[in-house]
Amino acid sequence: MPTMTDRAQTILVVEDDPAVGEALVEGIGTEGYRVHWETTGEGGVAFARDRSPHLVVLDVRLPDGNGFDVCRRMRQLGLRQPILMLTVQSDQLDKVLGLEMGADDYLTKPYHLRELIARIRSLLRRAYGEFSSTEADILYAGDLTIDRTRATVTRGGKSLNLTPTEFRLLVFLAQHPGQVFSRGQLIENVWGSDADFYDDKTVSVHVRRLREKVEHDPSDPAVILTVPGLGYRLAT
Repeated sequence: MPTMTDRAQTILVVEDDPAVGEALVEGIGTEGYRVHWETTGEGGVAFARDRSPHLVVLDVRLPDGNGFDVCRRMRQLGLRQPILMLTVQSDQLDKVLGLEMGADDYLTKPYHLRELIARIRSLLRRAYGEFSSTEADILYAGDLTIDRTRATVTRGGKSLNLTPTEFRLLVFLAQHPGQVFSRGQLIENVWGSDADFYDDKTVSVHVRRLREKVEHDPSDPAVILTVPGLGYRLAT
């Protein structure tokens, strides 16, 4: 995954509508980002694989498939960059499906450019922002080793491929082993100043995806535990 030390962060836009694509390139570009625009899912996957952009803005409706499949393929290739999905539907199922495919956030059309830029900044900050030097660089969760400075999670020397949001969620829980957090508290602490953009379903989907990667048996979790009626905690 690229770093924020790069001179200008590259944003990949995957959008087939010429008017929308041009508006995104211009609007995001005026904020100082380098923008690359692809009009097909295949082109988006190829660019993300070969050029490693800092963030992907991905439309759900594409001429050669749908954004959900493109998102899934990017994650299967091991790409960990934040993915922001754009959808014309406000259906909760659409949002959940995007998160389950590996997206970090979603935005429903029509949207204001200011909100899109705010989401992009938030995702970049969460994915690449510096951790406080006063906190431990190495954390442990069961048989997992979490290296905060390198943004890696390993088990028995083997690296686990977490998205930036999944990584920050695991780090937060590992910093407070045994402590129970409600979904609202997790939104506030993991998603931070942009908490108003998210809801309980967002947390549930990310916890489920994280369990699929860190648990030996996701159906019987031993690392991230559910406390009925209260929330989640990391096993001690």
